[in-house]
Amino acid sequence: MENIILIIIGYFIVSVASGNIARFFLKLKLPLITGFLAVGIISGPYVAGLITKDAVHKLSFINDISLAFIAFAAGAELYLKELHGRFKTISWMTFGQLVVTFVLSSIILYYISEYIPFMDGMGTASKLAISMLIATIFVARSPASAIAIINELRAKGKFTQTAIGVTVIKDVLVIILFTICFALAGTMIKGEAFKVSTFFILIIELVSSIGLGFAVGKIISLFMSFNLNEKLKIILIVGLGWGIYAFAHLAGDLSMKYWHLKFYLEPLLIGIVASFYTINYTKHRIEFLKVIEDAGPSIYIMFFTLTGAAISLEVLEHFWLIALVLFVIRLLTMILGSFLGAFAAGETGLFMRIGWMPYVTQAGVGLGLVTVVALAYPEWGEEFETILIAVIVLNQVVGPSLFKWSINKMGESHVKAEIPEFDGVREALIFGLESQSLALARTLQEHDWLVTIATLRNEIRTEDYPDYHIVKIRNYSLKTLETLKASRMEAIIAMQTDVENRAICETVYEHCGPRALIVRLNEQSNVEEFRKMGVLIVEPSTSIVNLLFHFAQSPVATSILLGLEEHKETIDIEVVNPDIKGLALRDLRLPSDILILSVKRGGNTVISHGYTRLRIGDVVTVVGSNESIEKVKLKFE
Repeated sequence: MENIILIIIGYFIVSVASGNIARFFLKLKLPLITGFLAVGIISGPYVAGLITKDAVHKLSFINDISLAFIAFAAGAELYLKELHGRFKTISWMTFGQLVVTFVLSSIILYYISEYIPFMDGMGTASKLAISMLIATIFVARSPASAIAIINELRAKGKFTQTAIGVTVIKDVLVIILFTICFALAGTMIKGEAFKVSTFFILIIELVSSIGLGFAVGKIISLFMSFNLNEKLKIILIVGLGWGIYAFAHLAGDLSMKYWHLKFYLEPLLIGIVASFYTINYTKHRIEFLKVIEDAGPSIYIMFFTLTGAAISLEVLEHFWLIALVLFVIRLLTMILGSFLGAFAAGETGLFMRIGWMPYVTQAGVGLGLVTVVALAYPEWGEEFETILIAVIVLNQVVGPSLFKWSINKMGESHVKAEIPEFDGVREALIFGLESQSLALARTLQEHDWLVTIATLRNEIRTEDYPDYHIVKIRNYSLKTLETLKASRMEAIIAMQTDVENRAICETVYEHCGPRALIVRLNEQSNVEEFRKMGVLIVEPSTSIVNLLFHFAQSPVATSILLGLEEHKETIDIEVVNPDIKGLALRDLRLPSDILILSVKRGGNTVISHGYTRLRIGDVVTVVGSNESIEKVKLKFE
């Protein structure tokens, strides 16, 4: 027990390091998962030896916990209401991916089996069984990776909707297909004659797994209905996932003991069905998704790092060429399957040509299936696992870039426009003409801003507002924004209805890229839609309460922030002067009353101190007198 505890503590330390080191892979445009695998390989028995072979074996329970969670995450994406509009294309693409890729891959793998080291010398039945297992793993996709890319690009449209629909439905069907092939492989590899009873047992196993999935879904719904702490809910869901695997192992052992027949329940299928039920047929969809979102990063770090540690570099060194061949086979069969599916669905030529790109990436489910096979057949499982993981890593490296390119090619990417260079003039654009917008415009103008107020109200007379620049508009289109010169604005403030504000923000976000995009919110239920675009949200119902709280907690700071302190002001200044690039804050000659509050770099706040060196594009928040701030602006800008 002491040895196991030490192993767990050591692995926890490695996992924490893995979570941090993997972030460097993002700078190389590689997925985090690739970083976790790399850290696992380096920490494993073949490089640094921080995780030994014995430790990998003793930590196998982490695989069970992680695989169950991955099944929950995959099922959570199968939300029927979001998929109904594309069922025809989704159905045909799924058929092409599943049937064509599986059948062609099985046939090709069988005929080249003598060149695959661990299959050479096996009997015909064994070769066919392993070919089917590999082909099943070929079909598996990565919902987690797909969702990450879609969120990163804020992708929306028919192509994106089809991609996520096919990905999730295919993974559900892959689990069922794998259960069938795994059961058949057990009979074929052992050299036993196929019995009709085997087929009925297989049906009973599948039905039992699906039934248990609905039962687990009921349990999840019960957990979610309790008014529990979020962390406790995560522990309960993760523990429930581990319980699924423990129950499946127990059922197999008891059936073997009393009936001399191993009754195989598929934990991945149970998890997916349970999650599918929770998402579609209970009122706890939001809470469950929150648990999946919060627990996901830690689970993925532990699973993929351990998977990397289990990779045998000795085997990979000898068989990297066959791994590359298998990668090409999967890619070619997938291209053909996607083309036929898109053709049958009547999609466009462009869709048919690039429709395969979203499905290259593999991760959780594929690695989970590899692990199951490797554990079931230890005599050749290590070679099987290492070669297939190498294929999955190749798919994980190549796939995300292809998916991103295809989304951009289809015109469904909605990423934020680049922030324009500061031209030395602070300009603001306010949508909406009312007392608050006029008061805001007056305050900004008092601080030397150039302010434009845009309104849809045709009945107003602009000459009634001689102190303001008011422009009448017809709509919130891109052409209107170009006319208003929105792309050069430092700040754009939307003070209309939430529907109008959303239309403004969508267009501004994608085409104008202001430094500050601000919305006055009307309904609390709409806050998440604006938050996803990085909009700064002012909610009138809570703003006064928050303001009074900050006055009570920090009267001086709040007074400075609101401009109530005489001759004191707070402002964000972007560093664009190349003469101060690389200078430490302590080496800057700043007025004595200037205080630097924070430095923001690449969207993240830097923990700043005297030795923090400035870079071009840094946004520095300073507080001081108006006169001193003007001197700092001159130095930075």
